[in-house]
Amino acid sequence: MTYAIIETGGKQVRVEPGRFYDIELLTAQPDEKISIDAVLLVQHDGNVTVGQPTVEGAVVEGTVMRHFRDRKVLVYKMKPKKKTRKKRGHRQEVTRLMIDSISMNGSVLAAAQAQAADSEASTDAVAETEAPVAE
Repeated sequence: MTYAIIETGGKQVRVEPGRFYDIELLTAQPDEKISIDAVLLVQHDGNVTVGQPTVEGAVVEGTVMRHFRDRKVLVYKMKPKKKTRKKRGHRQEVTRLMIDSISMNGSVLAAAQAQAADSEASTDAVAETEAPVAE
């Protein structure tokens, strides 16, 4: 399993190809491809590459699925014995990002299509081994 840790929106996120993640709002349009260069760590087939602070030549590519507003967070402030109450709500603007591939130094380590093909091949192999033998 290949994964990477990226930094976006002041947060660190562990990402894998073929999955989507909700991150801070990006300026890209829906269905637009973006590449993230702030890759802090890459793990591929047991080999871990840690950056100082980022991994040189590592790029995570993704597609913006949509923009939306996250769940409402309530902020309630109260001063006891003063009859002071404040109730405020906040909804953060969020971008849903589908991770397409993780590449390092120009070579693609993992892509969403490759993982889907691997899972189909493994299910086909299991189906062949479990098939009844005709005598």
